[in-house]
Order: sequence, then structure tokens, then C-alpha cells
Amino acid sequence: MKRYPEYKQLNLAEIDTTITQFWQEHKVFEQSIQSRAASKPFVFYEGPPSANGMPGIHHVVGRTIKDIFCRYKTLQGFRVERKGGWDTHGLPVELKVEAEMGITKDDIGTKVTVEEYNAKCRETVMQYKHVWDDLTNKMGFWLDLQNPYITFDNKYIESVWWIIKQIFDKDYMYKGYTIQPYSPAAGTGLSSHELNQPGTYKEVTDTTVAAQFKTSEEAVNKAFGINTPMGLPTYLIAWTTTPWTLPSNTALAVGKEIEYALIQTFNPYTFQLCQVVIAKALIGKWFKPENENASFEDYKAGDKNIPYIILQICKGNQLAGIEYEQLLPYEANAKNHIDGDAWKVIVGDFVSTEDGTGIVHIAPSFGADDHRVAKQNNIGSLTMVDKAGKFIEGMGELSGRYVKDYINEADYKSPDIDIAIKLKTENKAFNVQKYAHNYPHCWRTDKPILYYPLDSWFIAMTKAKDKLVAKNKKINWKPESTGTGRFGNWLENIQDWNLSRSRYWGIPLPIWRTEYNSEQKCIGSVEELKVEIEKCNASGLHPIQKSELPDLHKPYIDEVVLVSESGKLMRRELDVIDVWFDSGSMPYAQWHYPFENQENFKASFPADFIAEGVDQTRGWFYTLHAIGTLLFDSPAYKNVVSNGLVLDKNGVKMSKRLGNVIDPFSTLEKYGADAVRWYIISNSQPWDNLKFDIEGVEETRRKFFGTLYNTYSFFALYANIDQFEYNKEKAIPVAERSELDQWIISKLNSLIKDVTENLDNYEPTPSARAIENFVDRNLSNWFVRLSRRRFWKSESSTDKQAAYETLYECLEAIAPLMSPIAPFFSDWLYQNLKGNNESVHCTNMPLSNSNYILLPLEDRMDKAQDVCSLILSLRKKESIKVRQPLAKAIIPVLSENDILQFQKSGIHHQGRGQCQRIAVFDRHQWIVYQENQGQFQSTRKKDGKQDEGFERCCRCIQPRRYPSH
Repeated sequence: MKRYPEYKQLNLAEIDTTITQFWQEHKVFEQSIQSRAASKPFVFYEGPPSANGMPGIHHVVGRTIKDIFCRYKTLQGFRVERKGGWDTHGLPVELKVEAEMGITKDDIGTKVTVEEYNAKCRETVMQYKHVWDDLTNKMGFWLDLQNPYITFDNKYIESVWWIIKQIFDKDYMYKGYTIQPYSPAAGTGLSSHELNQPGTYKEVTDTTVAAQFKTSEEAVNKAFGINTPMGLPTYLIAWTTTPWTLPSNTALAVGKEIEYALIQTFNPYTFQLCQVVIAKALIGKWFKPENENASFEDYKAGDKNIPYIILQICKGNQLAGIEYEQLLPYEANAKNHIDGDAWKVIVGDFVSTEDGTGIVHIAPSFGADDHRVAKQNNIGSLTMVDKAGKFIEGMGELSGRYVKDYINEADYKSPDIDIAIKLKTENKAFNVQKYAHNYPHCWRTDKPILYYPLDSWFIAMTKAKDKLVAKNKKINWKPESTGTGRFGNWLENIQDWNLSRSRYWGIPLPIWRTEYNSEQKCIGSVEELKVEIEKCNASGLHPIQKSELPDLHKPYIDEVVLVSESGKLMRRELDVIDVWFDSGSMPYAQWHYPFENQENFKASFPADFIAEGVDQTRGWFYTLHAIGTLLFDSPAYKNVVSNGLVLDKNGVKMSKRLGNVIDPFSTLEKYGADAVRWYIISNSQPWDNLKFDIEGVEETRRKFFGTLYNTYSFFALYANIDQFEYNKEKAIPVAERSELDQWIISKLNSLIKDVTENLDNYEPTPSARAIENFVDRNLSNWFVRLSRRRFWKSESSTDKQAAYETLYECLEAIAPLMSPIAPFFSDWLYQNLKGNNESVHCTNMPLSNSNYILLPLEDRMDKAQDVCSLILSLRKKESIKVRQPLAKAIIPVLSENDILQFQKSGIHHQGRGQCQRIAVFDRHQWIVYQENQGQFQSTRKKDGKQDEGFERCCRCIQPRRYPSH
């Protein structure tokens, strides 16, 4: 009877199917948790994906990293519960629904009701859940899919409300009318962390204008101290990369201490003689130095060399207060539409001479600095563009035109071009050119954003900056540079969190206010809401309302009216909250804390480990950290692995358009999940960008798993023939086994030590590579090869028994060591060895026994392996067949001790190198060869043709020079 199963060939995909069935039948995942003490938890947080889109190969990468450390900690005896979760709100869902329904945001509430719209969102958000679950199972990512947290669930929402109320009560929330990044394509404002997602800044080429703002020659001359007027039109020159904002201009800003020059020259388009003002330091940017003081009389209209003369210099503060004519007057931007002063020069602390003209065009509605400095100087604002991103009515030929291409118009033409042409023809442009620069885009629509005045709710993160920075220093970041650099720098320059979104499908902001905002309430629970509804019902100020809501989403929550303490009606702020706040609330909301499971929450906060892509540094990583710090003055996680991007084999980002996308399902089916997982981890560190090459997956399957499979097959074949069965109690003591056995056992225990240390430090790649090296170089190509005759002996002997026991012990240890990365094959191997239904994932990680580690023996054998590898490479180079014996191998060494070591292990390299004789000489002889070729030649002639191999060996390693002392 065969004790160990034998197979005809390796089929990793078939092993996946067999082991998956075994896991399901025996509830192995559940066993791996329940068999560990609840008093020894290792807490993992699953960052919630959105199930309204298909998963990709990058999800396999991220989930492999998560799974490795959860499995590893389980093997160390920790109880690792991992609840799945689904991110179900937000912009991605809404945009997809709008596309499917053929509507825009403006149609919600008119063509379709909010109730119908949100019902469609709820239906759509789980559209691909079954596909995600399938991928999760196929790749061996253990996650509780039966009891996931779902962000649209009423209980989850209630916990989020509780969190917001805590922040509100701590005076971290405020409503402000400020300039914020705004996405016209999505119809909502964006937070600073959304604006800083990877890839949001794209290089674009825009039309730029250095505009001429006409002013009084008398006022300018006075500022520059010039008493004699020349009767020339005078202009202040301001440069902008957004000409569409010029109709909204209400001021020009200068730097207080910056020096400005009054210059006489000609306009390059109308050839009019004029005076212009720009910063002295930037004259060379707009004028050719060789044309200074050139002849004005010799200039002819159209000449490229335009003469100029610097008339006078003054400081920026001397220009403050100068008035100028409106650049682009229309009906809609007339003076009576401005809520303050307009069209004068002011001083701005942000003005510099790094680019432009040193004079900044101020449109308070479209820039944070513009808005701030305008408010300081009582300058009003003009908002000539609506939230759809198009010019409002009353803007003449610009009316109704989109400032950027937000709706994919087939014949879209930028209004910037027409504005530039208009300014040229009206003698209001000093320079027009194309300019390439980076411009922020919406992270979901991929369309340009605007900076726009919004009435939004904010969390005052700037007040918590010091705490955020301090708590971050307690987190172990992998790589460290992400924590100290990308994340740390982000915290050092933190901005207040724009929390509110003018959308429909999201967690409603639980704040009610009176008509004129004199009173407000933040609701922190469903029970509190019921109480407040009953108060309103009892007041008689409003028709009776039901205190039980079927759903906490819009439109139901918008129908709730409350009453203030002074007896005024209060209505809810209509916005929903930033979807990133949803996911950042999962440590609490996944347990419906604090309304239930308080002990579960306390035992699971903060997390021991999280992992997501580098794009989450300013996403989920940040929101977890921010909320944890605000609520409990604690980081939300202790260890974090931030994995890099997944590129194609040429280093190009994967996209359907380029046709370089890797389908995860077909890849797993063809090569097996373990080959994919092992390739991902062994190829590069998780935080480095991975160039995913399908040929590399095949090589991993063939070289690593093929070698390990063949090693097991060799063992099974001969163990079954000899009816060997391992008995730990009767095993021959390691010290009584052969030197070869002691060596591989030493190597095994060194491997266990290295793998454990690396995984403890969240370094899976060195662990994978160390296991690969052990299996290939040490176990298969050295121990098994040199022990084959021991297994082939017909008679039983102590040495043969020791060989079986040693090989079995190595395979038995390899299974759990590799199991975090290769969960299917490791369980297959373990069960083949054990012959029972025990899973490797319910066992313990092997411990390194220092008594078995013999470093001198390992060092000696390493040298033997190196020599054999060198001899084999020389054979290949010289086309000498492996089976053809060499007469002699001569080895240069460094010391007499090395000679002794080689003599002790000589039998091994004779066997592997097929040499009849091994000769060793020390470093002094080697130096003679290096420095005196003639002496080598005479030695060679003396010894004859037998030393041809020595000459070849010397040629191979000749570049190495050993010291002579």
C-alpha cells in the first residue's frame, strides 16, 4: 500500500480546485480562527473595494500581500479575524448610474426622482459582487464574505453619524464659503486628498495671455515719480494660464517689495506706442536684451525686434490703489453685479517673480489666494461661470460655452482661444502663446477641475496637525519613505477637510439648521433622531412626521424637520458626506460601534496591519489616520504595507485602450493561483512598481513549483518502495546522521530563522527568495542529488533511514514556511506527507532550533557549491560535456584554513564536478599568476596538458585580485 500519494505531472490549477474543495468541506478558514485563542488577536482591516466594477490583476497583487501576513500570524498562534467590506457610496457609483440611465445630475429630481435614482444606485453597487467573491476564492484570499460590513447599511450609517457628532461636539466642524477644488463633470466639490490622488495632475497645453489692463498715465507716472506726461496709453501687464477667468477679474495684485519698471515700447500686435508696467526682474522674459534703447524711429510695424526703454523703477506698494479699466465688460459682469470694490491694484503676499509679469490677475471666485486677498482689500467678486463649467447668460458671445470640454463635444473649441483673439484685436493683449503645464483633474471623471466658491462643511484638520504628525511617527510604514515622505509631508502641509458633497447617493450629513443658521443640531444616532422628531411633532409647528425611517438615505432623511431650542423649524443641510469618510470610519462602523459590539471594537482598535496601494496614501490611509486621531487621539493602525503600481512587462501602465491588461481569471486558471502569488512576491518588493510579465509566472511555475514537486515525487516514489513511514519519536538524532544530513538540517533551521525575521518585519520578498534558494540550490540540486545512491540502496541501513527522515523533515517544514504565499500547494504538500485531513494552515510556523545550526559546516558546503557551479559554467563555456570527467580541478584559496575546509568537503565537489582530482593552492601563488603571466606559463609547461582546465579556471576568475596581506 502506498503511504505517500504519487502523481503523473504537476497541475497547479487542479491542485487549487482540490484544495479549495477540501477547505470548504472541512471549514478550514473557520478552523484556523477558532483554533486560536480569542485573547491573542492579530487585527487586520480590509479596505473596502467597490463592487460596481470588475476586479483586475492589481487587486490580486494587493490581496496577496494582505493574505500573506494574515496567514503568517495565524501560524504564529494569533487569532486573525478578517471581516470583508464593501464601499458602496460616492461618485463612482453615481456616474455609472447616470450613464446607464442616460441622464445627468441636473435630471435628478426632474426626469427621475431622487428615490428612483438612489434605488438604482443601491442595485448597481453590488453588480459585480459575485465576481469579486469568485476572485477572492480562486486566489485563496481568506476573508469573511458571509458577514461583511456594507457602507450603505443603516447601522453603518448610524455609526458614521455618531463619529461626525463627536467631531462636531469637539468643535472641529464648521461651514465656510471658500474657494475649493470643484469638478463640473461630477457636479461636486473635492477634498484636498482627492485632488492629490496619483495621476490627477496631467500635463496640458493651454493658451496663455499677458493681458493689457489700461490705466491712467497720470496715476502711474505719480507712482513712479515722473512729472512730465508723454501722452501715451499706459497698461499694467498681467499674465494668466486661464484666460476664461479674465471676465471675472476685479483686481490686480503686486508684491509690496518687488521692484517694477515703467517701460516705453510698442504693442507687438497693434504696433501702438505705449507704456507698460511689469516686474523689473522679469523684463528679460518679455523683451530681448539687445533691443533695449534701440531706435524707436527705425521701428516699423511688424518688426520682430521691438525696441524698448526703461523709464523708471518703483516698489509695488507705490502702485497700490491705482485704478484701471475693466478688461472684458459684458452685461453680466457690470459694476452693479459686484459685491464690493473693483478694478484697482492691491498688494498680495503671494505675488512673486518666479514667472509671469510680477502682476497677478485677481478673480476672487476662482482662486483661494485671490479670494483671500480680495476679501482683505474689500474687493468684490464676479462668478461668470456656473457649476456646470460654462459661462452664464449675459456674457455675449461667450454665453453658454464650456470653459473646458466637460461633455465631450465633438467640435469643442476652447473659449481661451477666442478670448485671446478678442484681446489682440482690441489692443488688450501684450503676448499670447501656448504653454505646457500640469493641471489638476477629477480623480473619477478624468476631466479638469475648477477652483470654485462653495458653501461647504469642513473638518478643521489644521487644528489637529501636531497630533496627526506625532501619531504618524508611531506607525511602522513599509516602505519607511512613504511614511516619512509622501504621507509625512502631506500631514505637515495639511488642509481642512472639505466634507460635504452636493450629490445624492451617500451618507447624509446629519446636521439640521434654522432658516438663518442661528441655531443648529448635529444628530449622532437613530434614537436621538426619533426623540427630536417627537419634539417637533409635539411642538405643533409642523405636520406630524413618522419617527421610524425606512432608510437613512435621501430623499427620506430630507423630509425630516426638527425644532430648535428656541422653537424654530430646522431643516437638514442637503449635502452628503465625502465617500472617503465612509471608508475611514470602518474600524468603528463595521461593528456598529458604539451601539453594539463595544468589546469587539475595543479588541480590534487600532489595527495591527493594513495594506493597500500607494494611491491610498492620501486616501484610505489618511482618512483612517485622521478619524482615529480626532476620535481617540490614536493612530488607527500600527503597521502598513503600501504596495506599488502594477505595470505591463515594458513598464507601461495597464489600460484596455493599449491592450496590455492582464485578465486575473484566465491567468489564475492557466497557471494556478500559487504561481501568480509567488511570482508577484518574489519578483519585487511589494512597494516597488511591479512589471507584470506572464512569462515570469510560467517560469515560477516551472522552476520553483516544478522543482519542489519533483523533490516530493522523488521522495514519494522511493519511500513507497521501501515502505518508509516517518516516526518523529523514533527518528535518528540529527547529531548521529551524516554530515550531509546535518548540513541540510542546519540550512533548514537557518532558513526558518530568516523567513521568520523577514515576515515579522513585513518583508515577504526576501522570504520568498530564501525559500526558492533553499529548495533549488540546497535541497534539490545538492542534498537530493548527492543522496540518491543512499535512497537507491536495496538493503535497509541507518544511513538510508536517516536520508529519508532528513528529506521528510525538510519537506514537512517547507510546507508551512511557504504557506502564507502559496496556500494551495503548501496544503497539498502537507497533506500528502501527513496522510490526514489536517490543514497546514491550522498548524504552527516551525521554530528555528539554534542547536542544529552549524555555520562552519554551512560555510564549507557553500564553498563546495560555488566551486561546482564554477566548474559547470566552465564546462559550458568550453563545451565539455558534464559526464566527461576532468583530470583535475585547481582551486585558489585565501588561507590554510580554507585549504582544510575544501579538503573536508572535497568528496562533494568531486561528485558534482566530475573531477578525478582536486588541487588547492593559496593566495600567494594566485598573486604570482596575476602579476607574472610568464611564471604561470612556465608552471603550465612543467605540469603538462593536464593543467588546461586550470588555465580556463584562471581566465574565468582572473579579474578578482586578492590582497597580498
